[in-house]
Amino acid sequence: MAENDPEVHPTEPTEAQPKTDVESASTPSEELRRRKNKRMKCLACVAVLAILLTAIILSFALTVMHVKNPKFRLSSIEVEDLRFSPSATSPSFSLKLDAELAIKNTNFGHYNYENSNITLAYRETKVGEALISKGRANTRSTKEIEITVDVNSSNASSDSNLAGDLDSGILSLTSYGDLSGKVHLLGVFKKKKSPQMNCTINIDLVNEEIQDWNCN
Repeated sequence: MAENDPEVHPTEPTEAQPKTDVESASTPSEELRRRKNKRMKCLACVAVLAILLTAIILSFALTVMHVKNPKFRLSSIEVEDLRFSPSATSPSFSLKLDAELAIKNTNFGHYNYENSNITLAYRETKVGEALISKGRANTRSTKEIEITVDVNSSNASSDSNLAGDLDSGILSLTSYGDLSGKVHLLGVFKKKKSPQMNCTINIDLVNEEIQDWNCN
């Protein structure tokens, strides 16, 4: 008796369960949220970089690109070969001044200046003059210049105050001058600057020395 073959029933393919509306909507929503977060992070990075760049530019403009007038001053002075006569009829004086001038350049670029003159005056009458040759004050440094000035009262001999000033023992002179030049920045920018010097010098005639001096 032949054995009955068991019936083989073909397995019906399982139908894929359709996603619910919530499931189908959740995946695009999360993707959009991730993209939005990424964009926000990028925008935040750009904003931070823009703020840093602005701060750097402002700092550069306020420090490096801000050009100040160099300071031009009398830093030391000595008197030599002093002679004077307080005579009421023919008062006179003559002397030699050895001085050191200082050009203080605080800029982030060197300062080139042209030839100039320093004038010594007694009561606004010129009694001496010295030449300052053109030169250069380096970046954020002080340039020292030595000069010698021969001073005499030949132009002021008719001043009615001269005899009394000499008799007082103190001779007051003024020293003034200016420089004309340019500050060079980064090898590209040039800005004109003209520092001025105006000093009062008091000379002790009795002790043949500088009593004091003051520069504005």
